[in-house]
Amino acid sequence: MQLDLNLLTALDALLEEGSVAGAAARLHVTSPAMSRSLGRIRKATGDQILVRTGRSMVPTTRALAMRAQVHALVQQAHQLLSAQQELDLAALERDFTVRWHDALTAACGTALIAAVHRQAPGVQLRLPAEPGTDTPELRRGEVDLESSSSAPTLPDIRHRLVGRDRLIVAVRPGHPLTEGPLSLERYAAAEHLTVSRRGNLRDPIDDALTTRGFERRVVAAGPTAAFALQLALGTDLVVTLPDAVTRTARDQLGLVTLPLPLQLPDVPLYLLWHQRYDDDRAHTWLRETAAETVQALFAPPTAPQQPSPPGPGSDGYARGKARCS
Repeated sequence: MQLDLNLLTALDALLEEGSVAGAAARLHVTSPAMSRSLGRIRKATGDQILVRTGRSMVPTTRALAMRAQVHALVQQAHQLLSAQQELDLAALERDFTVRWHDALTAACGTALIAAVHRQAPGVQLRLPAEPGTDTPELRRGEVDLESSSSAPTLPDIRHRLVGRDRLIVAVRPGHPLTEGPLSLERYAAAEHLTVSRRGNLRDPIDDALTTRGFERRVVAAGPTAAFALQLALGTDLVVTLPDAVTRTARDQLGLVTLPLPLQLPDVPLYLLWHQRYDDDRAHTWLRETAAETVQALFAPPTAPQQPSPPGPGSDGYARGKARCS
């Protein structure tokens, strides 16, 4: 049987969108045309692929099993056919999955989406939950770009160091630790909260304290930095987090930032991707855009510009309008 390889693109869209209408909109074809493609896919595979459940459609078991492989094949075909073409961002239509630590997404997600949309309005971004301790989705092509605090050990995973963050202490306004200098003794004696997706109540800070003869009491482990900061705001718990990636969230909550009374190495921040994208110009553009967005977190703050004196004949309304523009 002769297969139309264009059906792979339609199948990828159907599995990603979970509906004929959604896949049609994504590929800029009509719903009847996509329905015909689904019919041909069903005939070629001998499987229903999508079945109706109430008002929605759900993938079959075989469809779920083949989804990652189909997506990888479509991405590889895209790279093969577009490798020698100049990148036209204004005409680029593609979706990327960027999976970052929750604090990094909170700090940079808005700026990344704005930068991508401004340069390539046809590009869609997915920012799912933060990564775990390994990166199989990068190898399978399900994630395009990931963040990590450690360099990868797998030879096919590329990485780029985009910054180093120092650890700080965050507490609520009026917390006892804000009264006077924060010594190591006072820090260790406070009640603490760790940030761990797996619920770990101990982290490298505890190891560093132990070598100095101190132990701290960890009351709870929170799953995300956002949760930890909210809990610190409403309790006397102390949370120790990277500075740059949590600065905006801390400022919005009105938390007090204190220096960590412990000499620890800065936390590195890496961007990771699979080697299959090394020569992909669209992915290279995404990596560069993401790196610039993240590196802005570590740039020294610029001093606010002083307003110029009003010119002759200016009035209060004009000055007020200039300040608010």
